[in-house]
Amino acid sequence: MSSAKSENEGIKTGSDYLRGTISEGLLDAPTGALDDRDTQLTKFHGIYQQDDRDLRIERQRQRLEPAFSFMIRARVPGGLCSPDQWLTMERLATRYGNESFRLTTRQAFQLHGVIKRNLKSTIASINEALMDTLAACGDVNRNVMCSPNPEASAVHAEVQAVARAISDHLTPRTTAYHEIWLDRKKVAGAVDEEPIYGRTYLPRKFKIGVAVPPWNDVDVFSQDLGFIAITEQERLLGFNVVVGGGMGTTHGDPETYPRVGDVIGFCAPDQVLAVAEHVVTVQRDFGDRSNRKHARLKYTIADRGVAWFRDQVESRAGLMLGAARGYRFVSNTDRFGWSDGTDGRGHLTLWIPSGRVANTGERPLLAGLHAIAEVLKDNGGGFRLTPNQNVIVAGVSDDARPLVEALARRHGLMPDQAGSELRLRSLACVALPTCGLAMAESERYMPDFLSRLEALLGRHDLEDSPLHVRMTGCPNGCARPFLAEIGLVGKAPGRYNLYLGGDRAGERLNRLVRENADEKEILAVLEPLLSHFSRERIEDEAFGDFLERTEALAAAVGD
Repeated sequence: MSSAKSENEGIKTGSDYLRGTISEGLLDAPTGALDDRDTQLTKFHGIYQQDDRDLRIERQRQRLEPAFSFMIRARVPGGLCSPDQWLTMERLATRYGNESFRLTTRQAFQLHGVIKRNLKSTIASINEALMDTLAACGDVNRNVMCSPNPEASAVHAEVQAVARAISDHLTPRTTAYHEIWLDRKKVAGAVDEEPIYGRTYLPRKFKIGVAVPPWNDVDVFSQDLGFIAITEQERLLGFNVVVGGGMGTTHGDPETYPRVGDVIGFCAPDQVLAVAEHVVTVQRDFGDRSNRKHARLKYTIADRGVAWFRDQVESRAGLMLGAARGYRFVSNTDRFGWSDGTDGRGHLTLWIPSGRVANTGERPLLAGLHAIAEVLKDNGGGFRLTPNQNVIVAGVSDDARPLVEALARRHGLMPDQAGSELRLRSLACVALPTCGLAMAESERYMPDFLSRLEALLGRHDLEDSPLHVRMTGCPNGCARPFLAEIGLVGKAPGRYNLYLGGDRAGERLNRLVRENADEKEILAVLEPLLSHFSRERIEDEAFGDFLERTEALAAAVGD
C-alpha cells in the first residue's frame, strides 16, 4: 500500500470539516457548476453535481458549458416516511426538480435536475420536513437500511429503533451543513470535532443494513456492516454481525471485485452502537487512503483477515462477540399486495418501476401517491420505502382500505398491473443521462430488455417464473447486480457484462458469463439455459440455484 494519499484525502484535509468554498461557489452566478474540489465535498452534504449527457455534444458545438444540475439524496433511516415528508419530496420534485423523484436501493429519496440557485431552498425544505441530506453520500456511513416489514410484531419496531440509533450515532458532527444550507451562524470560538470520523473522515463510502429473517430485503451481505436480527418467541435476542460486503468493482481491474460479507459473531442489542462505531474506526485507521479503488472495507478485511478484524473491533469496543446464532433467509425481494399487521391495520406494497415516481401517460404514479398520502394524513399511517425501489403504504385503517386500493389501481400502482413477475422483481440504477459514471443505459433500457426476456420466457413456458434481474449502467453496483440471478453491468453504449447464478436470498454472488455483450448475444446465451431450466428443474427450484446445481452455468462460463 502506497504511503502517498489520494487527491480526495487532500481535499478533505483542507476542507475545514466539509466547508471548502461551497458557500462562495453558490454565489457564483455566471456558471451552473461548483468548483471541482467542492463537488467532492458536496457529496458529504448529499449532493452530486451532474449534467445532462444527452445534451453534451450539442452544447459543446454551441460552445456552452454542460447543462449542469444537481442530484440530491435525502436520508430516510430504515425507509420510514410520513405522508407530509412524502408530499414535501413531491412538491420539491415538481418545483425544483425534473417533475419526478426516485426511491433508491438504499431506501432513500433522490431528486434530479435541481439547478444551483435552487439548492439551498430545496435542502431547507427537506430539513423543514424533518429529514436531511447530510451523509447521504460521501466518505461516511450513508443511509442505514432496515427491513421495512410493518406487519411484524413489536420486535420489528425494536429493530427499526436500533437502525435509527445507528444512523444518529454515526452522523457527522460538523456544523458546516447547517451553516451552508440553513444559514446558521458558526458559534464564535467553537471548534468542530468528529469523534468517530476524525478530520479526514473515512477512506471511502460506508454502508450499513439491518435484516430481519426470514427476509433479506436489505441484501445484508452486500453491506460494509450488516446486522442480522436474531429472535426467539417474539423477543429480540441480539444480532449476528456481518462485515466486509461490497458490490463495486472496476472493469478490467482484477484487483477490484464484489464480495459478500462474513459473519463474525453475535452481539446483544445494547452492544450494537459500540460494534458499529468501532467497525467504522478500524476502517478509518486501516483503510487504504492512497487508492480509492482499494479503499472499501471489503479490501481491508481481504488484505488483513477476518480474525484480525474481529480482534480489532473487540479490543476497541471492549467486548467479546459471541458465537453466531442460527438464522434462515428465504428471499431478498419485496412481498407485494396487502398484508395485515399485529395492530389490525393493513399494509399495501406497491410497485414502482425502477423506483421512479413520475406521471406518465399509462401510469400517473406521482398523482396516485399524492392522493394516497392525503388519505393517510386523514386516517393515520405512512409510507415505508423498500430496499428494492418500491413503497409500502403502511398502517391503513379498515375504513380507508377500499379507497387506498382504488387509488392505487386507478394510477397503475398495484402489483398485478406490472404485467409479469419478472418486472416486479427487477432493479435498475439511474445511469444515463444524468449519472456521470454510467457507461450504458439502465433505467431507460430495462423495460425494453424485460420485454425481450418475457418473450423468451414465454417460448419456454416460464412466464410465471420470478427471475431476479438487476441492471446497472456501470460496475459500481448500485442496484446490487452481482447478487442477481441475471445481472447486467454496463460496459459501453448498448453493451453489458452478463452475470448469472445468484440466489434469491442474497447470499451468493453470481458469475461472469459474457463480457461486452449486446442484447442479441445476451439473449442467445440465456435461451438454451432457460430451455434447459424449463425441462429439468425440480419443483420450486430457482433459476440461479438450478444453474449452480447442474453444470449449465459452468458450461456457459467456459464457452
